[in-house]
Formats: sequence, structure tokens, C-alpha cells
Amino acid sequence: MRSFVPEARKRVGPKRARIVPIIERLAVEHADATIALTFRNELELLVSVMLSAQTTDVNVNRVTPALFRKYRRPEDYLAAPVEELENDIRPTGFFRQKTRSLRGTMKMLVEDFDGQVPRTLEELTRLPGVARKTANVVASELGHTQGIVVDTHVRRLSQRLGLTRRDDPVKIERDLMKIVPREYWGVFPHLLIWHGRRVCLARRPRCEDCVLNNLCPSSRV
Repeated sequence: MRSFVPEARKRVGPKRARIVPIIERLAVEHADATIALTFRNELELLVSVMLSAQTTDVNVNRVTPALFRKYRRPEDYLAAPVEELENDIRPTGFFRQKTRSLRGTMKMLVEDFDGQVPRTLEELTRLPGVARKTANVVASELGHTQGIVVDTHVRRLSQRLGLTRRDDPVKIERDLMKIVPREYWGVFPHLLIWHGRRVCLARRPRCEDCVLNNLCPSSRV
């Protein structure tokens, strides 16, 4: 079967020439694009992002209001019985593993960081249960963006837009960091995430309603 991918890529132009127009159009289309998790401070941000693994932001936001009223400092997470913390976060799934990660993280925050959430990816990824994606989200939301968050939406849309051919999130991030201007590293994932939720759906992308259809090699229009 003949592949139309090379022709499609030639039609829309090189990715370096398309990336800023892509960002500009998405910024207008999704002017409200921001993190969907609800938090009031840096500790709540870290906990929310850790709990969001393998579940939805909506699910996390149902749990965290009561959780954050009860646990206000790293020491509070350490003082509570393990079973109690497990029950408090149970609806987010994988609650035993997440409890171990939370307690390990709180212990390190107290012992190594004076109870404060660190800002660098190197320090954040030292925390138990905090991989690069979580670290990128936290650092970016705290105003210290050092990379590009790659979740399932960012991965899918980056591939469909012809910005990467990789499957591994770390390699996708490297590809994106080469072409996305640094000033957009923080907002770019939010724009792709919201576009992926609203328009570029996984099973049936709404190409006819997409502001990127003439910039996207995967467009069906």
C-alpha cells in the first residue's frame, strides 16, 4: 500500500516552520488552557500531581479538598497511620503504592529540603514516586520550567502533528525541546492537552473543526 505520509509532510511544511504558528493558533483556541488540578500551594501541587498517576485529574480533585484540610504540612502525612492515609487517597487508585511514595517524599522533604518543595528536576526526581513527568509539571507550575511535560495527549498530538516519530516520552521530550522555543515550554503541553481533550480525540479526531488542519500532516480535511 502506498504511503501518503511523505506527501502530507511536504504539503504542510517542515516542523520548525510550523511550530510557532501551531502554538499561536492553539493559544487563541484554548486561551483557558491551564493545569486542571486544584491546589493552593506548592505542597498541594506536588501531592496532586503524584496522586494523578494512573487516574484522572477530575478524580484527584474529588479527593484533595478533604485531604488538604487534614494534611497541611509534610509532617502531617508522616504522623498519620499508614492505613488512614491509604483510605484517604483510596479513590485515586494504586493507593498503597501512592501512600508509600507520599510518605517517602514527605520524609525527604523534611530531612533534606527543610520541608520545602525543591525547584530543580534533579532534586525533584530524587523524591520517591516522582519521575520526570511529575517533576516537569511541578517545576513548571512553580515558575521554574526546565523541560516539556509529555503525557498521553502530548505524545499522541506530537506524533499526529509530525513533530516526532518517537514513542518513548523522554525521547519525545528531547525532540520537542529542539523545536519548541523555550518561552513556550511551560504552556505548550497545556495547549496540546486541552486540544487533545476537546478536538484531536484519540479515536475520532475532529479534523473538520481543527484550527491546525492545514498545518497537520494527519489531517483528514
